[in-house]
Amino acid sequence: MVTQNRWLVLAVVSSALLLIVIDMTVLYTALPTLTHDLAASASEKLWIMNAYALVVAGLLPGSGALGDRFGHKRMFVGGLVVFGAASLAAAFAPSSAFLIAARVLLAVGAAMMMPATLSIIRVTFTDERERAFAFGIWAAVASGGAALGPVVGGILLHFFWWGSVFLINVPIVAIALVLAIAMIPRDAGHAGRPWDLAGSVQIMVGLVGIAYAIKTLGMREPDLAAAAVGAVIGLAALVIFVRRQRRSPAPLIDFTLFRDPRISAGVTAALVASIALVGVELVYSQRLQLVLGLSPLEAALLILPIPLAAFIAGPLTGAFLPRLGARTLIWSTLFLSAAGLGTFVLLQGYSQIGQIAALAAFGFGVGATMTAASTAIMANAPVDRAGMAASVEEVSYELGGAIGIAILGSLCAAIYSATMTLPGGTEVPATVLDGIDNALLAAESLDEESAARLIELARGAFDRAFAIVLWIAAAILAISAFAIRIASTDRQGAIASSRH
Repeated sequence: MVTQNRWLVLAVVSSALLLIVIDMTVLYTALPTLTHDLAASASEKLWIMNAYALVVAGLLPGSGALGDRFGHKRMFVGGLVVFGAASLAAAFAPSSAFLIAARVLLAVGAAMMMPATLSIIRVTFTDERERAFAFGIWAAVASGGAALGPVVGGILLHFFWWGSVFLINVPIVAIALVLAIAMIPRDAGHAGRPWDLAGSVQIMVGLVGIAYAIKTLGMREPDLAAAAVGAVIGLAALVIFVRRQRRSPAPLIDFTLFRDPRISAGVTAALVASIALVGVELVYSQRLQLVLGLSPLEAALLILPIPLAAFIAGPLTGAFLPRLGARTLIWSTLFLSAAGLGTFVLLQGYSQIGQIAALAAFGFGVGATMTAASTAIMANAPVDRAGMAASVEEVSYELGGAIGIAILGSLCAAIYSATMTLPGGTEVPATVLDGIDNALLAAESLDEESAARLIELARGAFDRAFAIVLWIAAAILAISAFAIRIASTDRQGAIASSRH
């Protein structure tokens, strides 16, 4: 029964994964409208964006261990129920605080499901080639779905209100829930395995503290004391977490897994690819709407080459993995994504077709990297640590997304503030230095000539920030690719020497 239904099982877990990763980026194109309708402050806007990815990353290690203990089907089905209820609440949120709370509940459901998706695939597909292809589908959905989020948001906003980006989850969850109960085989789990609640809290506090510090430092007038407190609390929580896990007989994360260079390469690649993908899409979607003046739908269509290429890359990479090896594909596709991103920056203001091709190369490289990373991690982890390995991988994705938003988004804001020049002879509020959206809002109260000058200066400052951030993202990809390539060569040389 399991063998006959394995492709339907893959479809069910992939549909749930698609909802999870889309929700990380779906608000990019909806954020201006949502912020206006809910009168969200700058701080509330930050947590509407960041709460989801940070809570997911913080809960994943614990939920992976719970899946190993209670069974991955049970966690997957429970996560679907929570995710569906939270989506309904978020769609009709009456205030920013309510929406943030609903986003946290969405993250709880997502964290319950994500490790289960990979673990279910691993036990369902026993043939190595089929499993590699299935992991390719999973990675295509993970990377393509995250890239597709702004597209989905833009299309829905063109026809409906902002709550539709959450409401659309409900019917899909209902269908997936029925199929999951009927089709996914039940696994008993390992009832004797303990669960570390304190460790789950520690890693979440650590991630939130670090993200808060980074965001605070990116402000025009940062509160250094608040940033220092956030950083100290975050680092202390993470240090305590690592020490606790190393002493624990049943850790949430077994750090000995990272001694395998294939797993460590996969984790690094997943983290870096996610940082680049989410961070680049955030600043690019802002540029399309705030600098070029495009509608959410028009912006979504220009972003489309990234998810389309990522969707294509996953299965193709899965098919070539057994022949070329995961680590070779990891470093080569990271180089491809770096080259695509760098080419895109160079072509700004020139060939539109060239820009589309460069974005497609970037998306293809990210999608292929995530496929190779998934296989490197899951194929080399012990069977009884499948849930843990899956959670480690998905922490890399979600944490990468949170870092991409926090660091690249904050860098963009900081560079904009540093390079923005106030128009001479015109009184404008100091908030125009905080962000281009504030400058555009201030321009509405000025005379036509002064408004045009302010808008020109703000768009120029944002374009400079945009280019620098993309170059930084491309450099991170290229340096990571080079490091993994060198480490892989050294490892192969050591193996060859030991044989002689």
